[in-house]
Amino acid sequence: MVKINENYLKLPGSYLFSEVARRIKVYSDAHPDAKITKLSIGDVTRPLVPAVVEAMHQAVTEMGTTEGFHGYGPEQGYDFLRDVIAQYDYRDRGVDIDPEEIFVSDGAKSDCGNIGDIFGVDNVVAVCDPVYPVYVDTNAMAGRAGEYQEELGRWNKLVYMPCVQENGFTPVPPQEKVDIIYLCFPNNPTGAVASRAQLKAWVDYANENGSVILFDSAYEAFITEDDIPHTIFEIEGARTCAIEFRSFSKTAGFTGTRCAYTVVPKELNRDGASLNKLWNRRQCTKFNGVPYVIQRAAAAVYTPEGREQTRANIAYYQKNAQVIREGLSQAGFTVFGGANAPYIWVKAPHNMGSWDFFDLLLDRAHVATTPGVGFGPSGEGYIRLTAFGDAEATAQAVARIQALAHHK
Repeated sequence: MVKINENYLKLPGSYLFSEVARRIKVYSDAHPDAKITKLSIGDVTRPLVPAVVEAMHQAVTEMGTTEGFHGYGPEQGYDFLRDVIAQYDYRDRGVDIDPEEIFVSDGAKSDCGNIGDIFGVDNVVAVCDPVYPVYVDTNAMAGRAGEYQEELGRWNKLVYMPCVQENGFTPVPPQEKVDIIYLCFPNNPTGAVASRAQLKAWVDYANENGSVILFDSAYEAFITEDDIPHTIFEIEGARTCAIEFRSFSKTAGFTGTRCAYTVVPKELNRDGASLNKLWNRRQCTKFNGVPYVIQRAAAAVYTPEGREQTRANIAYYQKNAQVIREGLSQAGFTVFGGANAPYIWVKAPHNMGSWDFFDLLLDRAHVATTPGVGFGPSGEGYIRLTAFGDAEATAQAVARIQALAHHK
């Protein structure tokens, strides 16, 4: 009889965002007249910008000709896209990244989960708490997390680094030695950012201990403060200890178009092996590349028109974040994030639990959020709201939450 991967049987319940969607549907079915505003799942709402759409149209036309047709492309990505990424996302910031260190993919979520393929099962993994669930769940699927402790809401082999109000939701390197370190800044879900000094401490720790930092910077385009790093590679020493994940999903509205990339420096070696070569080997075996049409669309983001247009969409979401942050603060809630990130982290009133606060806002204000406890034990007592909704609907949702707060 076939044997299954028993690690999947250890996973608790369902994936967080699937559970949030299920609960919203149950409520909506029971209250068909309720108009729910979803500030829960971080999906964008602004359409693709004209420069991107035009590039896609041109690429589709090319594909309909004999001379312009493209079949299998390079698993690492076409040079035309890797070159502009290296120039605009890195060299323009004074960071030297070779296009051969850039691997184009169909999403940062995929890469964050798949990167574990090149690491042994017996590595000690450290995650922020609260944390994007993909980091935890994919390590559990691979067998690195151990057993799930239901009463604690955590895995017994993972090292959880509390990100709480007392430390500004930014962890410090642990006392014990860990091998793989997941960091996400600007952070999902708390919206916190890390300073150069804080990131330098992590880089030094990783180099001293032979660790690898897996740095998710999917939200770097939302940074507004000048002194906040946009990439881990702005930090001296990062090229010998870090891998970075980037995405076009929130930057250019590609959540349904699917394009991202991962940077693996050539200097990054562990256990006598080049991680750049290992990741290349993995991708060549398990991935057939992102479609030509999509990569042409992504390259258009870097044109003068594309950069201006996508910047306008980002500003739209940044304004939503400001409306949520200021509106809930005025209503008396304790609010974090939203300044350098599209996420707002809100403390539940009166020591209310995350799911209870979720239910209250859904039932009384018809606003869907994401319970903080779903991101880890330290997220209990918080909810996350996203700024990716329609501006008018977002303002109305904030007004309903304010009315609820004043009524109570």
